[in-house]
Amino acid sequence: MRMTAWFDLCSLDPNGREDEPGIKAAAEGIHRLIADEEKAGISSDRIVLGGFSMGGALALYSGLRYPKPLAGILGLSCWLPLFKHFPAAAVGNHDTPIMMCHGDCDDLVPMRWGQLTADLLKTFVKDVTFRQYKGMGHSSCEELRDGRPSSGRHPHMGS
Repeated sequence: MRMTAWFDLCSLDPNGREDEPGIKAAAEGIHRLIADEEKAGISSDRIVLGGFSMGGALALYSGLRYPKPLAGILGLSCWLPLFKHFPAAAVGNHDTPIMMCHGDCDDLVPMRWGQLTADLLKTFVKDVTFRQYKGMGHSSCEELRDGRPSSGRHPHMGS
């Protein structure tokens, strides 16, 4: 069965082969979307990148590779692709708040991957929050509630 995805997922093992050209091409697409918003008058420091699973992985990678400041990065049930290239590959957003959320019963993207990603991010990003959700698998109900600002301001991502 063919499924649409941001990039090819070659392995569900953190030491497995990754689709580096596909990941980089997808990130360039995200960067173009940000640039389009900037052309429309929205400053990059008012943009939050976020996603679930592969989308969250791409949000992390794209945000860290974007040279201008972002308002925040939100990763739900995800990991950092090409993590072995970091922190050297991070060209920007060391001061951008990152919030990661993960269910402790996720059997597709194990919570350990999310925690290891957060631990790595904390070595070169100033504000990283990792939340785990007891009994939650590869889904996002509670995560989405916590990642959505109710007042237009997010406690982990400023205004």
